[in-house]
Amino acid sequence: MNSENIQTIVFDLGGVLVDWSPDYVFKTLIPDKKRRKWFFDNICTSDWNEEQDAGRLISVATKELLAKHPEFEVEIEAFYGRWEEMLKGQIDGTVEILKELVEAKTHRILALTNWSAETFPVALRRFEFLQWFEGIVVSGTEMTRKPFADFYQILFDRYEIDPATAIFIDDNAKNILGSEAVGMRAIHFKNPGQLREELKRLEVF
Repeated sequence: MNSENIQTIVFDLGGVLVDWSPDYVFKTLIPDKKRRKWFFDNICTSDWNEEQDAGRLISVATKELLAKHPEFEVEIEAFYGRWEEMLKGQIDGTVEILKELVEAKTHRILALTNWSAETFPVALRRFEFLQWFEGIVVSGTEMTRKPFADFYQILFDRYEIDPATAIFIDDNAKNILGSEAVGMRAIHFKNPGQLREELKRLEVF
């Protein structure tokens, strides 16, 4: 793919533009690192959280965990009760790249995010740069998520995107593979400097 073929740039949000981590709450709540890891590996797991990203109600998810693990009531309630504290802020270097791309007006700029429909409005209120996108497809609203092919297809259909002319930026390796499986080339995000170099190499800048 060369620069003439690239028409659309699609950003993930969490971990790319937004610095979000449960550790910002749980480092205080469960100070012991091994015990905290055990909690995330066995109680509030990534798989559990992804179900909310795919549309399961937070109240239902929390109730189910409390029934299984009542001894962790405080910690389980905190996952969404203190969710906004897990949003540390924007990732400035990536937001600067986004701003440059938007201002250049040479590409369509969209976002595809795994995010609960119940918590995404908090991010919309907090981060001005979310208003810069032509459109944002939110997994919790669509009741599916990355890396499943149908979620990428919603983006393609809604915005009439040829995946062969788009680039997807995500920090999760599974989502990179999902993007490539549906024909959309991807950049595995590590940090803003690496992203800028990748985009320069593709002659986007």
